[in-house]
Amino acid sequence: MHARVVATTAAGVLGTVALLLSPTSDARAGDVGETTVIAHRGASAYAPENTLASIDKAAQLGFSWVENDVQRTKDGELVVIHDDSLQRTTNVEQVFPGRAPWKVKDFTAAEIARLDAGSWYSPAYAGTRVPTLKEYMCRIEHNHEKLLLEIKNPELYPGLEQQTLRLLGNQGWLDRKHLKRLIVQSFSIDSIRTVHELRPAITTAYLGSPTPAQLYRYARFTDLINPSYGSLSRGYVAAVHSFEGPHDKPLRVFAWTVNDAATALRVAGYGVDGMITNKPDVVRTALGSH
Repeated sequence: MHARVVATTAAGVLGTVALLLSPTSDARAGDVGETTVIAHRGASAYAPENTLASIDKAAQLGFSWVENDVQRTKDGELVVIHDDSLQRTTNVEQVFPGRAPWKVKDFTAAEIARLDAGSWYSPAYAGTRVPTLKEYMCRIEHNHEKLLLEIKNPELYPGLEQQTLRLLGNQGWLDRKHLKRLIVQSFSIDSIRTVHELRPAITTAYLGSPTPAQLYRYARFTDLINPSYGSLSRGYVAAVHSFEGPHDKPLRVFAWTVNDAATALRVAGYGVDGMITNKPDVVRTALGSH
C-alpha cells in the first residue's frame, strides 16, 4: 500500500467528512486551471452517440479525448453502444419486430450491422451503423484521439474484460505510447479490479462516489474516481486527491455529465481534473472565459 494511503488515519478521514459537510465546501475556487474535457459518447450533442460520426465530430471540434461504451453480441463481437437494448438508438423494432426486448446480447454482429443507428438522431445521419470496437479503435487511431473506454454491463457478458483487453492488444493499444491515450472505466468494482490485475499498466477509473472512508480500498486498483457532478463538492474532490493510486500518483476526478456553462464553472471550482460532456465546445468556452 502506498505511503499516502497508509498516512490517512481515522482522524484524517473524519476531518475530510467534516469538510464534506461544511456549508462552504461548495464555494467556487479561484482559478479553473488545467481541466481535461472528454467528449461523452463522442460529441453526442451534435452527432449520434457512440458512432464513428460522433468521434469524427469531436475531432473536428478540436477535442482529443472521447468516451465510449463496450458490449458484446450473441456471437461474441464487441460493439460500441450504451444501452443493453438496441431499441433507443437504432431501428431494430422495424427490422426485427418480433424480437423484443431487443437486447444487444441476443443479436449477432451481422444482424446489428444491418441496423440504422443515426436516423433516430437526425435524418442527416440515416444509415449510420453501430460500430464494432475494432472499427472504432481504427477510427480513433486515424483521428489521433484518446479514449475513455467504459466496460458496460459486465455482469451480462462474462469475460468481457479479458476480451476487451485482448482486442486492444491486437490493435496495438497496450504499448507504452498508446497507454498514455487510454483509460478503462466501469461502474463495476470487480470489473476495474480485474482490468488492473490483468494489465497493471493500464490507467483505470471507477464510475461512482465511494465515501472518503472507502477510498483507500479503491486506491489499490484504480487511478480515477469518476462521479456524477451532482454528487460532488470541493471537500470530496480534495478527499480523492489525498490518496495515491496504483501508479503512485494522486487519484484524479472526472465528473459527468456536464453540459452547460454554469455547471462547468461550478464543477471546475471543486478542483476536478476533467469533465465528461455531450457539449465539449460549451464546456471549453466556459472554462476559457473564467
